[in-house]
Amino acid sequence: MNENADRIYAEIYDSANSAFRADIPFYVEEAQRPGGSVLELRCRTGLVAAAIARSGVDVVGIDSSAPMLEAARRKMGQLDETSGSLDFVEAGLTDFSRVLDGKFNLAICPDSGFLSLLTVEDQTLLLRNVIRHLAPGGRFIFDIEAPDLDLLAQDADVAYQVRDVTDPDMGARFVFWEQSGYDHFDQIAEVRTIVEELDGEGVVCRRIYRDSKVRYANRWEVYHLLKLSGFEVLNLFGSFDRAPFESDSAVMTWVAGARS
Repeated sequence: MNENADRIYAEIYDSANSAFRADIPFYVEEAQRPGGSVLELRCRTGLVAAAIARSGVDVVGIDSSAPMLEAARRKMGQLDETSGSLDFVEAGLTDFSRVLDGKFNLAICPDSGFLSLLTVEDQTLLLRNVIRHLAPGGRFIFDIEAPDLDLLAQDADVAYQVRDVTDPDMGARFVFWEQSGYDHFDQIAEVRTIVEELDGEGVVCRRIYRDSKVRYANRWEVYHLLKLSGFEVLNLFGSFDRAPFESDSAVMTWVAGARS
């Protein structure tokens, strides 16, 4: 994605995702369990990181997108004296050890960020870097979309409506469409997300196209990646209310700790 497209998407990211952030209270609660500090991987505009900091926990967020981090850093000015510290560092998921020091009680990777890694080598590199930055007894928690067989079988030439979103605070209205093709051999989906922003009359005032690639992973593939990278799987939830993972769960939320 070019930087201009990334900047436009960063401008609408919070509003466009405002109705789908059930993960935020989950990650805030998990951050408060051990105390100490939190590392958020692929923090985007800092929605989760800022919420954790407001709860009194120190957070460092990393992301490879400069426009996303610009939006994230604006949230630093919204904190008060009861908040934890909040800092953001520009780095990718596979090279953040190059620019990051210290160890953390909790590392998180929300919003299916793990799926943005397109090879097993990169996934393994991320997991091993996380272990390097976990304090003794620290945990790594991340969520990914469970593979949807209907979605993966969609016609790659057709855009399907996904959802309508109205930002409860700003009143901004959006319609989301997705057009995707799936490479079954490499498990990679090429996804075009089309976001239509509506004015007060319901007329499209802006249309944004965002192309991305994700590599879907099934349950046992992730389980073995964690084990081979030095983790023990502590839990697997199928929702952010900590319900067990079931065959019809839309999300896999993994809780892992470094193997001693």
